[in-house]
Amino acid sequence: MTELQFSICDAQAKTHTAVPTIAFALQVQSEEAIEALVLRAQLRIEPQWREYEGAEKTLLNELFGTPDRWQTTLRTFSWADVPVMVPAFEKRTSVEVAIPCTYDFDVAAAKYLSALGGGHVPVRFLFSGAIFRKTPAFSSERVSWASECAYRLPYQVWKDAMRACYGDDALIRITHDTFERLLQYRALSGASSWDEVILRLVQT
Repeated sequence: MTELQFSICDAQAKTHTAVPTIAFALQVQSEEAIEALVLRAQLRIEPQWREYEGAEKTLLNELFGTPDRWQTTLRTFSWADVPVMVPAFEKRTSVEVAIPCTYDFDVAAAKYLSALGGGHVPVRFLFSGAIFRKTPAFSSERVSWASECAYRLPYQVWKDAMRACYGDDALIRITHDTFERLLQYRALSGASSWDEVILRLVQT
């Protein structure tokens, strides 16, 4: 079996994208010459591998419950599942793995990331797919089920990715009925902005 080694060398927020996106620099190493890799990369967040402060603990209640339960509830969960194409290389190569981000707070990853105040995000990449080689005849084999790597993503990278698309705004998905009620409230209250509408409601 062809042995591959995977590692994440860096991560940066992409600019000028339709959706917030983080570009991870994936390095792949092999002792054998590789004709191509056709991969699936599953990215998972491992919240149990970092500490949390007071405000973060409060905001994480919805995901994990109160901190006294975290010994059993703080578990790994999925962030993204994306294809990765790796062209021919010998010994070592680097490719970009683009991970889209979202402000949809029905998604666990968005809830988790928005609750953090700084530090890093413990993530793990799990790889599957096919390896293509010339040995000397053309051949293929499956990527080992044990192919994975961990990375400590600086939280600021996620913030930069969101800001690149949305500036200082945050997006909240609500139903049309709720929006119509907010629209009526804004007209009757004389609020000059949606920020003012929400602040008035949360202060009552």
